[in-house]
Amino acid sequence: MGTLSLHPQEKTFTQTLYDSYDSYRVKEITSRRMKHAEMMKVVSSLQASMKDILSIEEIGKSSEGRSINLLKLGSGKKRIFMWSQMHGDEPTATMGILDMLSYISQHTTSAEVKKILSETTVLIIPMLNPDGAERFQRRSAHGIDINRDALRLQTNEAQLLKKTRDAYSPEFGFNLHDQEPRYTVGSSGNAATIALLAPAYDHAKSENAVRVRAKKVAAKLVDIFSPFIEGHISRYDDSFEPRAFGDNIQKWGTSTVLIESGGWNDDPEKMYIRKLNCVALLGICYSISTDEFEKSDVTRYEQLADNTKNMYDIIIQGVKLTFTNSTAPVVADIGIDMEESVDASGKIQRNGKIVDVGDLSTYTSFRTVDAKGKSIDASSVKMESIVDIEKLMAGMK
Repeated sequence: MGTLSLHPQEKTFTQTLYDSYDSYRVKEITSRRMKHAEMMKVVSSLQASMKDILSIEEIGKSSEGRSINLLKLGSGKKRIFMWSQMHGDEPTATMGILDMLSYISQHTTSAEVKKILSETTVLIIPMLNPDGAERFQRRSAHGIDINRDALRLQTNEAQLLKKTRDAYSPEFGFNLHDQEPRYTVGSSGNAATIALLAPAYDHAKSENAVRVRAKKVAAKLVDIFSPFIEGHISRYDDSFEPRAFGDNIQKWGTSTVLIESGGWNDDPEKMYIRKLNCVALLGICYSISTDEFEKSDVTRYEQLADNTKNMYDIIIQGVKLTFTNSTAPVVADIGIDMEESVDASGKIQRNGKIVDVGDLSTYTSFRTVDAKGKSIDASSVKMESIVDIEKLMAGMK
């Protein structure tokens, strides 16, 4: 893999962003189940504090009438377009964007912010699917995956995304998503905290100047992320999906990079990954403003290990399953994933769900429990059942 290549000033900037994060993060946002009204309250407050820098334009409404807004800052010739929360339950980058704006509002006279604002125009749709966000669901109120509506453009949201891209013809695009937290970096066993992709624009995975530039941007992002999550960055599958926006926006001439926020140990609300998004998005804007990304070694991106589904939240290893009938006992591993639900009071509940039983020696997990030499009644270990983890452990003798 190519060597790390952050310019000293870039390195100082991103390290400062990382180290000082608590001083500028948006403290009002404490849950990733942030709704549209909550987000807009923060955006309006930020806009009021930097009226000459940040503008808000309502470009349209969702199918249920919630505003979809375009945020604009900077006056430079290099146009950078970011869109987040196309899927309503994927808000990590949206939170990071709010933190990014908060940093800018507090540091308008810093050399790096002045460079970004003078050399680039940053265009942001922070929440493309507010109806989905209201329900914390992937799809729109129509039940349609907006990221598979780039051709038919049947949803209001897809139409607005296409219209905005076409109106500004940005050189750079950032397609911001969350992926399921149990992906790994190849066979390493490390959680894929961030997955990157410079999407293909055809089935042959051809390259032109637009995609090569996207790969350079992706390589620069590897350099930005690596000091903080070395070994936890993967490459997303680049198979061409003709209905997807990232692939088509690449095809339409905007050098596009997909950033998928995955998992990190003991971070179910993705607050650490939110911080990483903020640091990386500000860092890459600065790199674009200075053209430093042009020097990137694309092998930093191309040689990333594949994004691989090879993980459970918890694996209980080597427990003996016993049966009340004549069935002989067996030794097995138990794979458990934590699932979220919201109770009547609005409190988030996280419960274990048994998703696999057997030989899980080729899988990794955020938490591993050695149960060798212990046994448990097999009736307690039913596939797809919801379990109390501590009670399950207590039942092992």
